[in-house]
Order: sequence, then C-alpha cells, then structure tokens
Amino acid sequence: MWLITLALSAAFASEADVSADPHQWLEEVESEQALEWVKGKNADSTGVITADARFDAIKADLQAILDSDDRIPYVSERNGWWYNFWTDAEHPRGLWRRTTPASYKSGEPEWEILLDLDALGKEEGVNWVYKGSSCLAPDYERCLISLSRGGADATEVREFDISTKSFLEQGFVLPEAKQRVTWIDAMTLYVGTDFGEASLTDSGYPRIVKKWTRGTDLADAETVFEGQQTDISVGAYHDHTPGYERSFVYRGITFYTNELFEHTSKGLVKIDKQDSANAQVWKDWLLIELREDWTVDGETYTAGSLLAAPYKKWLKGKKQITPLFVPDEHSSLAGFSATKSHLLLNTLVDVKSRVEVLTPGKKAWERTDMPGLPGNGTVSVSAVDADHSDAVFVNTSDFITPSTYSHRESPFAESVTLGQLPSFFDAEGMEVTQHFATSKDGTKVPYFQIGAKDAPTDGSTPTLLYGYGGFEVSLTPGYKATAGAAWIARGGTYVIANIRGGGEYGPRWHQAALKENRMRAYEDFSAVAEDLVARGVTSNDKLGIRGGSNGGLLMGNMYSLYPDQFGAVVCQVPLLDMKRYHKLLAGASWMGEYGDPDTDDWSFMKDWSPYHTVDPVGRDYPEILITTSTRDDRVHPGHARKFAAKLWEGGEDGVLYYENIEGGHGGAADNSQRAFMEALTYTFLWRTLGEQPEEVASGDE
Repeated sequence: MWLITLALSAAFASEADVSADPHQWLEEVESEQALEWVKGKNADSTGVITADARFDAIKADLQAILDSDDRIPYVSERNGWWYNFWTDAEHPRGLWRRTTPASYKSGEPEWEILLDLDALGKEEGVNWVYKGSSCLAPDYERCLISLSRGGADATEVREFDISTKSFLEQGFVLPEAKQRVTWIDAMTLYVGTDFGEASLTDSGYPRIVKKWTRGTDLADAETVFEGQQTDISVGAYHDHTPGYERSFVYRGITFYTNELFEHTSKGLVKIDKQDSANAQVWKDWLLIELREDWTVDGETYTAGSLLAAPYKKWLKGKKQITPLFVPDEHSSLAGFSATKSHLLLNTLVDVKSRVEVLTPGKKAWERTDMPGLPGNGTVSVSAVDADHSDAVFVNTSDFITPSTYSHRESPFAESVTLGQLPSFFDAEGMEVTQHFATSKDGTKVPYFQIGAKDAPTDGSTPTLLYGYGGFEVSLTPGYKATAGAAWIARGGTYVIANIRGGGEYGPRWHQAALKENRMRAYEDFSAVAEDLVARGVTSNDKLGIRGGSNGGLLMGNMYSLYPDQFGAVVCQVPLLDMKRYHKLLAGASWMGEYGDPDTDDWSFMKDWSPYHTVDPVGRDYPEILITTSTRDDRVHPGHARKFAAKLWEGGEDGVLYYENIEGGHGGAADNSQRAFMEALTYTFLWRTLGEQPEEVASGDE
C-alpha cells in the first residue's frame, strides 16, 4: 500500500503547479526517469567522496562501533523474561531474543532466539526491517510483530507465538499500511489501518479505529470511532493494569491538539481537558501535561505544568487538581513514567537531567530526588514491570562518558550495573562545556561544546554544529560514539545547539518558533555560529553544520539565508519545499508546526522555504551534501531531489547528493548502510573543512 501512496503523492499537482516547478517530476518516487536520475547522482557523489583516503578508515571505525559485541543489549521485561533486539555483522537485520534476569546479570547471558530477521527476509525474499512487537499481558505469549519493507513507516503486522517461535497460520494478520494495532484480549484487537476508500486522513494515517474479533473478517469489524479527514490520526488502546482495566480512544486533531475518550460498555466518555494538553490515566489518577496556561475554578496553571487529579471524581465534574511539576525559567518537564507505586519525573535544568520520585499519599503526594544519579548529562529511568514492581532500569551518559546501564529494585535502592559501553574513542584531554549565545531578539540560547581542552582559539579548528529546533524535541547530552570516533578524536570540535522550536525549556521554548515565528529558530542557530567564531573556537570557513528532517529544513535555511557563515552543510532527509510539503506523504500532519501554505500563512512561510529562497545564480553558497532515502514514506525524497536539481540548474558545483534506496526516514536500514552513510558525511566534512583532500587513484589499495 505504501508504494501506492508514494506514487499518488505526486498526483495532487495541477498543470499550473508543474509549469511553475520544472523539477516536480522528481516527486515521482519510483518512476524510471527519477530513479535513473538518482542512480547517476549517487554515482557522481560516491565517486568523489569515496576516492578520499579518509573514507575507508572512517567507515571501518564506524562499522566496528555499530557492530561491536561490547554494545549494551538494552532489555524490557515481560513475565519474568528480559527481551532484546540485537544487530551485528552476522545479523544485520537483527535477532529478536530473550533471556532470564539471572542469566543477563551473569555477564554472559544465554539468549533464546525467537525471530531471526535475516533468515526471514531470505526465506521470503523481502528486505524486512523489525519495527517492534506488542505482546499480550499477562503471559506475553502472543505478540503482534511489525515488519517494514526497507525501513518505511508502513508496516505489515503478524501474530507470533512465543512458545513455538513462529507466526500463527490462522493468527491476526494486517497488510502493509501506516497503522495502529493493540491488544484488548486474546480474541480482540483495536485496529486503525487502511480500511479502503476515505479511511485514511489527509496525513496518510488511520481515520477510523475498529474492534476486530479473531476469526472474523476485518471488513466486518465493529467501528469504535471515526475522526475527521483533516485530523492527523486516531487510535485506541487497552490499559491492562491489574484492577484498572480500561480502554481509551485517542483523536489527534493536529500535531499539538487532541481529544481523549474512555471507551466503556455504554459508549465513549470524553475526558474534559484543553485540546492542547496531553492526558493519560494512571490507576486512580488523571495526569494532564499542559502546553498552554489553563484556568480551572479560578486557579491558573502555567504551560509546561504536570497536573494530577482523582480520575473518577474528574469524570463527575469534581476537579481536585494537584500540580506535580511547575516549570521555571531554567527547568522543564522532559517526561514521566510509572512503576507500581511511584511516578518518575524526568526534568531538565538548563538541559541537564534531574529525576524526582513522586508517591501518592492519603492526603498529599510525597516527592524526593532519586538518589545516586550524576549531576550532569542525561539520565533515563524506566520501569522494569510497572504492573507488579517498583524496580527500574537506569541509563546514564554524557557526551564523552560511555553509557552505564543499571538495575534497581526500587528508585531508592542501590544500583547494580548491568553493562557499560567501552570507550569507542579516546576522550583523554577532552572536555564538555556549556555556553549561551545571544539571539537577535536578546534571548539566551544554550549550546554544548565537545572537544580538546587545549584546542587553539585562533579559529583554526574544524567544527561541526548540529541542530534540530522543532516539534518539542530536546537535544540532551548523550555519548557520541560515532561522532567521537569520526570527528572529535580526529581533531574536530562538536557543538549541539539547543535552539528554540525544541523542548529544552518546555512549551514556551517550542512555541516561540512556531509558524510566523519560525525565523527565530534560524536566528538562534546563526547566533550560536557567530558566538563560536567570536570565541575563536572556529572560523566561518572551518564551520560545518548538520541536521536531518526538521533539522534538514534548518540546514536548508542556513544554507540559503546565511551562506557566509558556513564552510560546509550536511542536509539529511529534509523538508525544503514548504509550498508543497503538506501535499507530500505525512506533510499535512505538520501544519500545526509550520502553517498551511494554501492560506495567508504563505506570506511568512515563503521567507523560510529554502526551495524558494535559494538563488544559485545570485549568491555564493558553501559546499553541501544532501542525503535522503527512496523508502522514506514520512518526509518525501522529492524535497531533497528538487533542491539539488535547482542548485545544479543554477550552476552550483559544490553540491553532492546521495539517496539510499532503503532506510526509511532514518536514512539506513542496517548497520552497514549506517556506517556507509555516516562515512560519506564525515569524509565530506573533513574534505571541506579540514586538510586538502587525499585522493586514491582508481584501482589502488
């Protein structure tokens, strides 16, 4: 089905559109003409980059990291088993496997292989990519396995029997689509999928959710809810928490607005909240995360707060609210999760992690900091078995300190180390510092800098600046194994900019760069670049930048609007044509972030639509590497293709383009592809920002 969607995605244009855009034929993803164009550009670009002597060494280093047996096998618990999905050189598509906690803790776990994706792909002649499993509580013996062709978002779903390690011949099966599927019980599923005509939203996601009973035809399934054509998607799920079994229906109106219903035997009961707020039910409590200020019974709760209220009383109109988190100028809520007895709040204080443990009492919530955690870097805490215990998994890391994975019997217990990454690059003499640049409107924008302590301050150091700036995504400290090996350890400085549009300081930080205010994100990124040069960290011709997806849009705008600030640009799986983005694949789902170009919104969007603002005839631009994936069914590869074509048409010769045939929105489907793509990126950057390129003649070793 996804190939049909891709083929049709270019069919919305009128003849006037085509005449105004001579490169629109490149939106025909699978057309012979477009694929021939892609193959030619791929050959040209790889010929240039792989000829550099540095390429093979960088690729080998990255492949060794990605395939290393010393990586931590992160696990999730199901009915006393610890499950893991693992890829390595012998199993590039991966093994789904499990072991016992005792075996895992021994340091030499004995893994039981449940599903070999490489063997499955070979048997069926399909390049399957594992996209996860959903298993039925409480015994978790029946699972719904999601399989993707080449890494696309669209998946095929099949029922799998753990005891026989095989797919059920008469089990639940759903053909390929962008879908939402969850268990209700052994006989019943909630299904949101492509049911046929008008069953998908404009964004290409399910518009209808049904209750499907085993042994019946999917076409006869009971309709539970129908959303609007303009919605993002709808879905439903069942809460299996013992003693609190309930079902809920979710309607995503826009990317940032939604409705939540409890699905009862008498029908749907809408849960009262702001449409912009996210809500979920945990046992006796309704938890509401605010994106906007909210006044209830004369009391105003600020955006970014997390509120708790007794759920049953709430349904009766009694709003007894307790604020569990209230942000300030330096802090935000990064997320929360639950164990059997506690809520775990992960907050950011100037982009560094802090974890609080909250426990509901008879009269009030008790709260305390989770002990024994590092003060800098990022901490991730998750429940081992939220239904039955307070045990947690804890992962800690920073940019140059390898991750440590541990287990605690409760949030307050001593940590038992389960695994630790080795140092994949030599961090001796390196340091991590945080700085603040001043943006055009006076806002202080934080950024992290990773590099040698004794790096010169004369602007001579090749520096790579990374950014994203959208969709409430926070860029937090974490071990940079590949960047460390391919860039920092080779003498470069690595910088991460926490620009507006992200979630580093909660909703206010994100909303400051929405729609008509989008330019602030680009001004922030420019300010960080200026600060790096002013501090002598690097110079404009030694400064490279990188970003993907929404970060690819960021790169396109830095390239087209601020070309004098940079020596090299890496633009990955990007949005670039903001006039047509909403007509391509999932683009319509992002109008809450960017705006609707078919309305007056185009008056401001045109100023940061790189496909329209770039002028390859009238300006000088830095060298650029543009990458995407043919199998990306989220951000259309036409964005990258058309942008490159326009640059070449205008005479730009510093343009390289590579499109991976597989990979989906992640750009690569296995470690070999990832190593190749990353080696292209870092070799391009070293060629452009470092010493003059070293060439290897064809046929030389």
